[in-house]
Amino acid sequence: MNTYVDVVTKYPIYSAMLQFAILGTLGDIIAKWMQHGKIFLPYKPTIIFLKMIEWAVIAVTIKYAFVGFKAFVNSLESHHLIPQLGKFGRAFAVSFSMNMQYGLFLVIFHRFLDNLIARQNNWKNIEKGMFSLVWFWIPAHTVTFMLPRPYQIGLAALWSVVLGIILGFYNKSKK
Repeated sequence: MNTYVDVVTKYPIYSAMLQFAILGTLGDIIAKWMQHGKIFLPYKPTIIFLKMIEWAVIAVTIKYAFVGFKAFVNSLESHHLIPQLGKFGRAFAVSFSMNMQYGLFLVIFHRFLDNLIARQNNWKNIEKGMFSLVWFWIPAHTVTFMLPRPYQIGLAALWSVVLGIILGFYNKSKK
């Protein structure tokens, strides 16, 4: 485990890109598998490669958001604009502020990139993605921000797989 911590500490952006490229894409693939009820290659290899690039780009924005929103909450606290927070309160405040501000951008940006890769203009059900910020991402990132910093991006990438499973389950094709 020390090697993981060493790598993510020394190469925070590259390691975030790699983790999200693998796990975010895996979440997309699992969601497709579950939607169709069988294991198959749901995307052509070229699309999988483009999705990995998409997730790597998204990872950079996520890494900066993690750092920036922690500083945002710490600054609010130090200027007495919010009360002194314990571990859970701080984790919730960072998660809430990040998801209610940056998260909205991310949902739109993610869909834009998906549309670009698929060569389509599909904005159908975008509100469901935005609603996932409340029911999934705020609680998930609250847990994430309670962990030591080196493990946070890895767990966030893993949450992408979990959300893929949830969405795959709820979007199953009716036979």
